[in-house]
Amino acid sequence: MDARWNFFARLGWVVALFLSIAAPFVLGSYHLYQLTQVLIYAIALIGLNLLTGYNGQISLGHGAFFAIGGYGVAILTTKFGVPYWAAIPAAGAICFGAGFLFGFPALKFGGLYLALATFALAVAAPQMLSYKGFDAWTGGAQGLQLGKLRAPPWAHVSADTWTYLVALIAALALFGFALNLVGGRIGRALIAIRDHAVAAETMGIDAPLYKTTAFGISALYAGVAGGLSALAVGFVSPESFTLPLSLSFLVGIVVGGLASVGGAIFGAFFIEYVPNYADMLSVQFGESAKALPGAIYGLLLIAMMAAAPSGVIGLIRKIVARLFGAERA
Repeated sequence: MDARWNFFARLGWVVALFLSIAAPFVLGSYHLYQLTQVLIYAIALIGLNLLTGYNGQISLGHGAFFAIGGYGVAILTTKFGVPYWAAIPAAGAICFGAGFLFGFPALKFGGLYLALATFALAVAAPQMLSYKGFDAWTGGAQGLQLGKLRAPPWAHVSADTWTYLVALIAALALFGFALNLVGGRIGRALIAIRDHAVAAETMGIDAPLYKTTAFGISALYAGVAGGLSALAVGFVSPESFTLPLSLSFLVGIVVGGLASVGGAIFGAFFIEYVPNYADMLSVQFGESAKALPGAIYGLLLIAMMAAAPSGVIGLIRKIVARLFGAERA
């Protein structure tokens, strides 16, 4: 089963890469923008899955690191004139440092207590960004205007296509890094700490170091995603990084499949398209159905969890196992 699953997994990556490259040639501007957002969300979900799925640390505050990345790119590009290709890794490095430092007090918490601590981070982030004392840097409640990316003259593509290609390149690099990470010694150490921290430390694994590093890498992914989102939208404001964003990230890794790098793609499609379709359906019912989008979203999420409790990747594993008569999914 493992050999067959690895074959189908590699085939899936090849198909996904082909479709990603072909997308700019067949999609219009709006749909290409949506697909750009899918790539951005997928990057953030990989980072959160490294922390929660592989290392067992529950975070409800990754929207805060997403915001740090977004504002980091916005400030670097608008206030200091840093080119976007340098601002994105710089914002990621800033978020890595912030996540690593936050990982130290997080060592004292676990389970629901850590979730509550990160929940507080997500709640506080928009309020801090709106603080008048930071207006000169953040623009206060009005936010910052970046303007959308412009393609270089030699590219001969539209601004939307160029933004998509930048997001695609970043996603491919970070997906590749995550696959190498979880498939190696560090990935095995993270899983060992998640499954039994005491036994892992007995085997010589430095659990505090791995936990704080996992927090830092996870925040780096969120920061890069936030920076890309700021460039794609061309604007950042505190209202863009509220608590529902952090919750949607958690929804995304559960829907896609915990402890799965590929599952981030399915989770990103879910959190990008399902709310949009819910809004479209509610429009048909007029003003009397203002609460309908949330109800539709909730029902679809419940249906998804009922059909695939281990996420989309888990469901695909079961289907492959049944097709080939394997005993183990």
